[in-house]
Amino acid sequence: MIVDESTNPFEVGVATELFGLPRPELGLPGPLYEVTLCAPTPEIRMNHGFFTLTGVRCLEAVDDADTLVVPGRPDNVVPRGPAVLDAIRHAHARGARVISFCTGSFALAEAGLLDGRRATTHWMWADAFRGLHPKVLLEPDVLFVDEGDVLTAAGSAAALDLGLHIWRRDHGAELANAVSRRLVFAAHRDGGQKQFVERPVPDVPDESLGPLLAWAQERLDEPLTVGDLAARAAVSPATLHRRFRAQLGTTPLAWLTGERVALACRLIERGEERLDVVAARSGLGTAANLRARLRRETGLSPSAYRRRFGPAAGESVGA
Repeated sequence: MIVDESTNPFEVGVATELFGLPRPELGLPGPLYEVTLCAPTPEIRMNHGFFTLTGVRCLEAVDDADTLVVPGRPDNVVPRGPAVLDAIRHAHARGARVISFCTGSFALAEAGLLDGRRATTHWMWADAFRGLHPKVLLEPDVLFVDEGDVLTAAGSAAALDLGLHIWRRDHGAELANAVSRRLVFAAHRDGGQKQFVERPVPDVPDESLGPLLAWAQERLDEPLTVGDLAARAAVSPATLHRRFRAQLGTTPLAWLTGERVALACRLIERGEERLDVVAARSGLGTAANLRARLRRETGLSPSAYRRRFGPAAGESVGA
Protein backbone atom coordinates (compact mmCIF):
# COMPACT_ATOMS: atom_id res chain seq x y z
CA MET A 1 0.00 0.00 0.00
CA ILE A 2 1.36 3.39 -1.04
CA VAL A 3 1.12 6.05 1.66
CA ASP A 4 1.57 9.40 -0.05
CA GLU A 5 1.62 12.96 1.30
CA SER A 6 -1.73 13.76 3.03
CA THR A 7 -3.10 10.23 2.60
CA ASN A 8 -6.34 9.56 4.47
CA PRO A 9 -5.41 7.48 7.56
CA PHE A 10 -8.87 5.93 7.72
CA GLU A 11 -8.34 4.18 4.39
CA VAL A 12 -4.92 2.98 5.51
CA GLY A 13 -6.62 1.55 8.58
CA VAL A 14 -9.31 -0.12 6.46
CA ALA A 15 -6.72 -1.91 4.33
CA THR A 16 -4.74 -2.90 7.41
CA GLU A 17 -7.84 -4.25 9.16
CA LEU A 18 -9.01 -6.16 6.08
CA PHE A 19 -5.72 -7.61 4.89
CA GLY A 20 -3.00 -7.00 7.46
CA LEU A 21 -4.26 -8.65 10.64
CA PRO A 22 -4.29 -12.33 11.61
CA ARG A 23 -7.72 -13.97 11.54
CA PRO A 24 -7.66 -16.83 14.07
CA GLU A 25 -11.47 -16.86 14.05
CA LEU A 26 -11.32 -18.26 10.51
CA GLY A 27 -9.66 -21.41 11.77
CA LEU A 28 -6.76 -21.13 9.34
CA PRO A 29 -3.15 -21.87 10.33
CA GLY A 30 -1.85 -18.54 9.04
CA PRO A 31 -2.75 -15.23 7.38
CA LEU A 32 -3.99 -15.21 3.79
CA TYR A 33 -2.50 -11.77 3.07
CA GLU A 34 0.66 -9.90 3.98
CA VAL A 35 0.58 -6.10 3.95
CA THR A 36 3.55 -3.78 3.44
CA LEU A 37 3.35 0.01 3.69
CA CYS A 38 5.63 2.06 1.46
CA ALA A 39 6.10 5.77 0.81
CA PRO A 40 8.03 8.10 -1.52
CA THR A 41 9.85 9.79 1.39
CA PRO A 42 11.09 8.61 4.83
CA GLU A 43 8.48 10.75 6.61
CA ILE A 44 4.90 11.24 5.39
CA ARG A 45 2.48 13.82 6.77
CA MET A 46 -0.96 12.26 6.94
CA ASN A 47 -4.24 14.02 6.20
CA HIS A 48 -4.05 17.71 7.23
CA GLY A 49 -0.80 17.02 9.09
CA PHE A 50 -2.71 15.16 11.82
CA PHE A 51 0.36 12.98 12.40
CA THR A 52 3.54 11.91 10.64
CA LEU A 53 4.17 8.35 9.53
CA THR A 54 7.71 6.98 9.64
CA GLY A 55 9.41 3.61 9.52
CA VAL A 56 7.78 2.33 6.31
CA ARG A 57 9.57 0.97 3.28
CA CYS A 58 10.50 2.95 0.18
CA LEU A 59 8.55 2.66 -3.08
CA GLU A 60 10.77 -0.17 -4.30
CA ALA A 61 8.61 -2.45 -2.12
CA VAL A 62 5.91 -2.12 -4.79
CA ASP A 63 8.04 -4.34 -7.04
CA ASP A 64 7.21 -7.35 -4.84
CA ALA A 65 3.47 -6.75 -4.51
CA ASP A 66 0.78 -8.97 -6.00
CA THR A 67 -1.78 -6.27 -5.17
CA LEU A 68 -1.17 -2.54 -4.89
CA VAL A 69 -3.55 -0.40 -2.80
CA VAL A 70 -3.68 3.37 -3.40
CA PRO A 71 -5.71 5.26 -0.74
CA GLY A 72 -7.19 8.70 -1.34
CA ARG A 73 -6.20 12.12 -0.09
CA PRO A 74 -8.12 15.42 0.19
CA ASP A 75 -5.90 17.35 -2.24
CA ASN A 76 -6.57 14.90 -5.05
CA VAL A 77 -6.64 17.57 -7.79
CA VAL A 78 -2.96 18.22 -7.04
CA PRO A 79 -0.89 15.87 -9.24
CA ARG A 80 0.91 13.02 -7.55
CA GLY A 81 4.67 12.94 -7.60
CA PRO A 82 6.33 11.19 -10.56
CA ALA A 83 7.83 8.49 -8.33
CA VAL A 84 4.38 7.45 -7.09
CA LEU A 85 2.88 7.45 -10.59
CA ASP A 86 5.81 5.42 -11.94
CA ALA A 87 5.39 2.88 -9.13
CA ILE A 88 1.69 2.49 -9.99
CA ARG A 89 2.42 2.10 -13.71
CA HIS A 90 5.19 -0.43 -13.19
CA ALA A 91 3.10 -2.52 -10.80
CA HIS A 92 0.25 -2.71 -13.28
CA ALA A 93 2.54 -3.37 -16.24
CA ARG A 94 4.05 -6.42 -14.58
CA GLY A 95 0.61 -7.85 -13.76
CA ALA A 96 -0.12 -6.70 -10.21
CA ARG A 97 -3.72 -6.04 -9.23
CA VAL A 98 -4.20 -2.31 -8.54
CA ILE A 99 -6.86 -1.01 -6.14
CA SER A 100 -7.84 2.54 -5.23
CA PHE A 101 -9.90 3.71 -2.27
CA CYS A 102 -12.03 6.86 -2.55
CA THR A 103 -10.11 9.56 -4.43
CA GLY A 104 -7.13 7.28 -4.92
CA SER A 105 -8.74 6.80 -8.35
CA PHE A 106 -7.32 10.21 -9.30
CA ALA A 107 -3.81 8.74 -8.96
CA LEU A 108 -4.75 5.68 -11.06
CA ALA A 109 -6.16 7.98 -13.73
CA GLU A 110 -3.03 10.19 -13.66
CA ALA A 111 -0.95 7.06 -14.15
CA GLY A 112 -2.99 6.21 -17.26
CA LEU A 113 -4.55 3.03 -15.92
CA LEU A 114 -8.18 4.09 -16.32
CA ASP A 115 -8.46 5.54 -19.83
CA GLY A 116 -11.32 3.81 -21.64
CA ARG A 117 -12.20 1.78 -18.55
CA ARG A 118 -14.96 1.89 -15.96
CA ALA A 119 -14.07 3.42 -12.59
CA THR A 120 -15.62 5.27 -9.67
CA THR A 121 -14.67 7.87 -7.09
CA HIS A 122 -16.33 9.79 -4.26
CA TRP A 123 -19.53 11.49 -5.46
CA MET A 124 -18.33 14.91 -4.22
CA TRP A 125 -15.40 14.78 -6.62
CA ALA A 126 -17.17 13.28 -9.65
CA ASP A 127 -17.33 16.54 -11.64
CA ALA A 128 -13.70 17.38 -10.90
CA PHE A 129 -12.69 13.87 -11.92
CA ARG A 130 -14.56 14.12 -15.24
CA GLY A 131 -12.92 17.46 -15.95
CA LEU A 132 -9.43 16.13 -15.35
CA HIS A 133 -9.89 12.66 -16.84
CA PRO A 134 -12.54 12.74 -19.59
CA LYS A 135 -11.38 9.45 -21.13
CA VAL A 136 -12.36 7.47 -18.02
CA LEU A 137 -15.83 5.86 -18.00
CA LEU A 138 -16.81 7.23 -14.59
CA GLU A 139 -19.67 5.50 -12.74
CA PRO A 140 -20.48 7.85 -9.84
CA ASP A 141 -23.52 5.94 -8.51
CA VAL A 142 -21.85 2.69 -7.44
CA LEU A 143 -19.90 1.67 -4.35
CA PHE A 144 -17.06 0.07 -6.30
CA VAL A 145 -16.07 -1.06 -9.79
CA ASP A 146 -14.24 -4.31 -10.52
CA GLU A 147 -12.41 -4.26 -13.85
CA GLY A 148 -10.44 -7.40 -13.07
CA ASP A 149 -6.91 -6.10 -12.70
CA VAL A 150 -7.98 -2.58 -11.65
CA LEU A 151 -10.60 -1.97 -8.93
CA THR A 152 -11.86 1.35 -7.57
CA ALA A 153 -13.94 2.14 -4.47
CA ALA A 154 -16.25 5.16 -4.27
CA GLY A 155 -15.50 6.46 -0.78
CA SER A 156 -13.66 5.77 2.45
CA ALA A 157 -16.36 3.47 3.84
CA ALA A 158 -16.85 1.93 0.40
CA ALA A 159 -13.28 0.68 0.80
CA LEU A 160 -14.79 -1.87 3.18
CA ASP A 161 -17.27 -2.96 0.50
CA LEU A 162 -14.50 -3.37 -2.05
CA GLY A 163 -12.21 -5.11 0.46
CA LEU A 164 -14.87 -7.70 1.31
CA HIS A 165 -15.53 -8.15 -2.42
CA ILE A 166 -11.83 -8.93 -2.84
CA TRP A 167 -12.06 -11.46 -0.01
CA ARG A 168 -15.00 -13.10 -1.82
CA ARG A 169 -13.14 -13.08 -5.12
CA ASP A 170 -9.93 -14.49 -3.62
CA HIS A 171 -11.27 -16.92 -1.02
CA GLY A 172 -15.04 -17.34 -1.43
CA ALA A 173 -18.20 -16.09 0.24
CA GLU A 174 -17.82 -18.15 3.41
CA LEU A 175 -14.56 -16.55 4.50
CA ALA A 176 -15.69 -13.11 3.32
CA ASN A 177 -18.84 -13.42 5.43
CA ALA A 178 -16.77 -14.45 8.44
CA VAL A 179 -14.57 -11.36 8.03
CA SER A 180 -17.64 -9.13 7.63
CA ARG A 181 -19.13 -10.51 10.85
CA ARG A 182 -15.86 -9.82 12.64
CA LEU A 183 -15.95 -6.24 11.37
CA VAL A 184 -19.68 -5.87 12.15
CA PHE A 185 -20.16 -4.68 8.58
CA ALA A 186 -22.55 -5.93 5.90
CA ALA A 187 -20.88 -8.48 3.64
CA HIS A 188 -22.69 -6.95 0.68
CA ARG A 189 -24.48 -3.61 0.48
CA ASP A 190 -26.86 -3.40 -2.45
CA GLY A 191 -27.29 -0.11 -4.24
CA GLY A 192 -24.72 2.62 -4.59
CA GLN A 193 -23.41 5.90 -3.33
CA LYS A 194 -26.21 7.94 -4.93
CA GLN A 195 -28.22 7.21 -1.79
CA PHE A 196 -25.61 9.23 0.17
CA VAL A 197 -25.59 12.30 -2.07
CA GLU A 198 -26.74 15.39 -0.18
CA ARG A 199 -30.49 15.92 -0.55
CA PRO A 200 -33.29 17.35 1.61
CA VAL A 201 -34.38 15.14 4.49
CA PRO A 202 -38.03 14.04 3.98
CA ASP A 203 -40.57 15.24 6.51
CA VAL A 204 -41.67 11.65 7.20
CA PRO A 205 -38.79 9.20 6.64
CA ASP A 206 -39.58 5.68 5.50
CA GLU A 207 -39.42 2.98 8.13
CA SER A 208 -36.30 0.85 8.24
CA LEU A 209 -36.27 -2.28 6.09
CA GLY A 210 -34.06 -4.07 8.63
CA PRO A 211 -36.76 -6.23 10.29
CA LEU A 212 -38.22 -7.22 6.91
CA LEU A 213 -34.81 -8.18 5.51
CA ALA A 214 -34.02 -10.29 8.58
CA TRP A 215 -37.39 -12.03 8.28
CA ALA A 216 -36.84 -12.80 4.61
CA GLN A 217 -33.27 -14.05 5.12
CA GLU A 218 -34.61 -16.74 7.45
CA ARG A 219 -37.06 -17.94 4.76
CA LEU A 220 -35.02 -17.95 1.56
CA ASP A 221 -35.93 -21.58 0.93
CA GLU A 222 -39.61 -20.67 0.80
CA PRO A 223 -41.31 -19.41 -2.39
CA LEU A 224 -41.18 -15.78 -1.30
CA THR A 225 -42.41 -13.16 -3.74
CA VAL A 226 -42.36 -9.38 -3.76
CA GLY A 227 -46.02 -9.58 -2.81
CA ASP A 228 -45.13 -11.64 0.25
CA LEU A 229 -42.54 -9.07 1.30
CA ALA A 230 -45.02 -6.24 0.83
CA ALA A 231 -47.66 -8.08 2.85
CA ARG A 232 -45.17 -8.70 5.66
CA ALA A 233 -44.26 -4.98 5.69
CA ALA A 234 -47.98 -4.07 5.50
CA VAL A 235 -47.47 -1.84 2.48
CA SER A 236 -48.33 -2.02 -1.20
CA PRO A 237 -45.78 -3.53 -3.63
CA ALA A 238 -45.30 -0.05 -5.14
CA THR A 239 -44.49 1.44 -1.71
CA LEU A 240 -42.12 -1.43 -0.94
CA HIS A 241 -40.37 -0.85 -4.25
CA ARG A 242 -39.89 2.84 -3.42
CA ARG A 243 -38.46 1.99 0.02
CA PHE A 244 -36.00 -0.50 -1.43
CA ARG A 245 -34.88 2.04 -4.01
CA ALA A 246 -34.49 4.77 -1.39
CA GLN A 247 -32.78 2.69 1.32
CA LEU A 248 -30.87 0.03 -0.63
CA GLY A 249 -30.66 1.43 -4.15
CA THR A 250 -32.09 -1.78 -5.62
CA THR A 251 -35.42 -3.54 -6.18
CA PRO A 252 -37.02 -6.10 -3.84
CA LEU A 253 -36.67 -8.85 -6.45
CA ALA A 254 -33.01 -8.07 -7.14
CA TRP A 255 -32.24 -8.06 -3.40
CA LEU A 256 -34.06 -11.36 -2.88
CA THR A 257 -32.25 -12.99 -5.80
CA GLY A 258 -28.88 -11.73 -4.57
CA GLU A 259 -29.50 -13.15 -1.09
CA ARG A 260 -30.45 -16.51 -2.58
CA VAL A 261 -27.34 -16.64 -4.74
CA ALA A 262 -25.19 -15.78 -1.71
CA LEU A 263 -26.81 -18.60 0.27
CA ALA A 264 -26.24 -21.01 -2.63
CA CYS A 265 -22.55 -20.04 -2.66
CA ARG A 266 -22.25 -20.73 1.07
CA LEU A 267 -23.91 -24.15 0.68
CA ILE A 268 -21.50 -25.11 -2.11
CA GLU A 269 -18.53 -23.91 -0.07
CA ARG A 270 -19.69 -26.04 2.86
CA GLY A 271 -19.60 -29.17 0.71
CA GLU A 272 -23.11 -29.68 -0.65
CA GLU A 273 -22.61 -31.26 -4.08
CA ARG A 274 -26.23 -31.91 -5.09
CA LEU A 275 -27.31 -28.95 -7.19
CA ASP A 276 -31.01 -29.72 -6.74
CA VAL A 277 -30.53 -29.54 -2.97
CA VAL A 278 -28.60 -26.28 -3.21
CA ALA A 279 -31.27 -24.82 -5.48
CA ALA A 280 -34.10 -25.89 -3.18
CA ARG A 281 -32.47 -24.72 0.07
CA SER A 282 -31.52 -21.35 -1.41
CA GLY A 283 -34.91 -20.76 -2.99
CA LEU A 284 -33.58 -20.72 -6.55
CA GLY A 285 -35.90 -23.59 -7.44
CA THR A 286 -34.12 -25.64 -10.09
CA ALA A 287 -30.56 -26.64 -10.86
CA ALA A 288 -30.87 -24.86 -14.22
CA ASN A 289 -31.84 -21.58 -12.54
CA LEU A 290 -29.02 -22.05 -10.01
CA ARG A 291 -26.50 -22.46 -12.83
CA ALA A 292 -27.76 -19.37 -14.65
CA ARG A 293 -27.87 -17.16 -11.55
CA LEU A 294 -24.50 -18.29 -10.21
CA ARG A 295 -22.81 -17.70 -13.54
CA ARG A 296 -24.40 -14.27 -13.82
CA GLU A 297 -23.33 -13.23 -10.30
CA THR A 298 -19.88 -14.85 -10.08
CA GLY A 299 -18.89 -15.67 -13.65
CA LEU A 300 -18.49 -19.33 -12.62
CA SER A 301 -20.50 -22.49 -13.08
CA PRO A 302 -21.41 -24.43 -9.90
CA SER A 303 -18.69 -26.99 -10.60
CA ALA A 304 -16.08 -24.29 -11.22
CA TYR A 305 -17.19 -22.45 -8.08
CA ARG A 306 -16.88 -25.70 -6.08
CA ARG A 307 -13.37 -26.33 -7.40
CA ARG A 308 -12.31 -22.82 -6.45
CA PHE A 309 -14.09 -22.34 -3.12
CA GLY A 310 -15.28 -25.78 -1.95
CA PRO A 311 -13.95 -27.57 1.16
CA ALA A 312 -10.93 -29.06 -0.62
CA ALA A 313 -9.99 -25.65 -2.00
CA GLY A 314 -10.33 -24.12 1.46
CA GLU A 315 -7.92 -26.71 2.88
CA SER A 316 -5.32 -25.92 0.21
CA VAL A 317 -5.72 -22.17 0.77
CA GLY A 318 -5.02 -22.53 4.46
CA ALA A 319 -2.02 -24.77 3.94
